[in-house]
Amino acid sequence: MAVLAVLVMLVLMPTPRKLDGLRSPKLPEMPVRSDVRMRVDATSVPMKCRRARPTHARTVAAPRPVSAAAVRARRYGGRLDEMRRFLAPPAQNVTSGAAPSFSIVIAAYQVADVIGEAIDSALAQTAAPLEVVVCDDGSTDGLDAALGPYRDRIVFVRKENGGEASAKNTAARAASGEFVAILDADDVYFPERLEALGELAAARPDLDILTTDAYLELDGVRRRRVYEGGWTFEVEDQRRAILQRNFVFGLAAVRRARLLEVGGFDEAIRWTTDWDCWARMILGGSAVGAVAEPLALYRLRESSLSADRAKLVGGRVQTLTKASTHPSLSEAERAVVAASLATERRELALLELRRAVADGAADARRRAVAVARDAGHPRATRLKAALAAASPRVTGRLLRRRLEGRWTAASGIEVAREAEASAPSGRGRARP
Repeated sequence: MAVLAVLVMLVLMPTPRKLDGLRSPKLPEMPVRSDVRMRVDATSVPMKCRRARPTHARTVAAPRPVSAAAVRARRYGGRLDEMRRFLAPPAQNVTSGAAPSFSIVIAAYQVADVIGEAIDSALAQTAAPLEVVVCDDGSTDGLDAALGPYRDRIVFVRKENGGEASAKNTAARAASGEFVAILDADDVYFPERLEALGELAAARPDLDILTTDAYLELDGVRRRRVYEGGWTFEVEDQRRAILQRNFVFGLAAVRRARLLEVGGFDEAIRWTTDWDCWARMILGGSAVGAVAEPLALYRLRESSLSADRAKLVGGRVQTLTKASTHPSLSEAERAVVAASLATERRELALLELRRAVADGAADARRRAVAVARDAGHPRATRLKAALAAASPRVTGRLLRRRLEGRWTAASGIEVAREAEASAPSGRGRARP
C-alpha cells in the first residue's frame, strides 16, 4: 500500500519547477504560438539620448555625470540609442506625439508593512507622475500610520472593503491622468518606468494598454524576468492570445477614458480581474504595447491571492467563460476559447482532486475516478488517478505532509516554506 501511495503522490503533487520559466497553458487543439518572442517590432522606436560632445581642453575636466541611459547601456552591453525597444502590433497610420500624463494608483488592503516601499518607488520616478492615488479598501492593520509620512504627497481615498477590483476602480475614478498606472502595494517600480511608458505612449498613441518586463523576486532574490522562457508578449494576434492566456504583465498603465468606457474592472471577479479587463478591452478594439526592459519588481508571496492555486485557476475558468460570450468573437476565436476552457477545467479538476485527497474529503474517490475517465488528461495522470481512487487514505496522509512544507507561487512554481520564512508578509493583491 505504501508503494502504491508513493506512486499516486507523483501525480497528485505538481512537478517541482525550477524558477526558470513561466508557462502558458498547453492547448493541444489550438496551441499558443511559440514563434512570437520578446522581439522588436518593425515599428520600434529607439530611445533618444543626448551624446557627449568631444572637448579639446588641455586641463583635466571634472567627471561628467553618468546618465541613466548610459548606465542602462553599460548594464546590457549595447549602444545608447539601441537600448529601449517597444513591442506592439504594427501601426496603422499613427503619428507620434507628446508623452501623456500618468496617475499611479495603488489599491491597499492590509499592507501597512510593505506599502511604504511601493510609494517611495512611485515618488522617485525620473518622469514624475501627475499624482499617486492610494485607495484604502477597508484596512484594519494600521495603514493610516504607515501612510502618515506621505499624506501631503499622495491622493488618499478610503472605502469599505469590496475587493481588489473595487479598490482599483475607485482609485481610477479619483485619478486625473490620461493613463492610470497600476502598482500593487507590495511591488516596486524602477525609477525609469514611467519615463519608458511615456516614450512608448508618445511613439504609439494608438495603444490603450502599456506594460514593461519585470523581475520576479522571491525572498529578496531576483529569480528571473517575467517575459522569459515559455512566457512571451504577444505582438501578432492579440485577440487570439488573450483568449488563451493573460500575456499582459499586471503592473500595466491603462488609458483612463478607455478603462472607464468598458466599465472598469469587474468587481464580481476576484482572482483574475486584470485578465478579464484586458480581454474586454482587446476584444473591443484596444491594442497593447510593452517596453522590453525589466522596470519593476514583482514579488512572489504565499500570502498573495495568486498563491491559492485552485481558486486562481477557478478564476481563469470564470474569466474565460465570460469571454466566450463576447459578441465580437469569430467562429475560430470561439474554438480558441473553448480549447482554453477545457485546459483550465482539467487543471482545476486535478487541483481539486489533490485537495480532496489531502483533506480526506468524502468525494475524493469520486473526483479521482472522474480524472481517470477524462481522456483529455495524459495517460499517466489517468492511471495514477485510478490508483488514488483505490487508496485515498494512505495517499492523503503523504500528501498532507508534502503540502505542509510547500506552497505554489505564480504559474505553478513550487516553493519550500522554509525559504519564505524570513520574507516580509505582504498581503492583499491578486495576480492575473
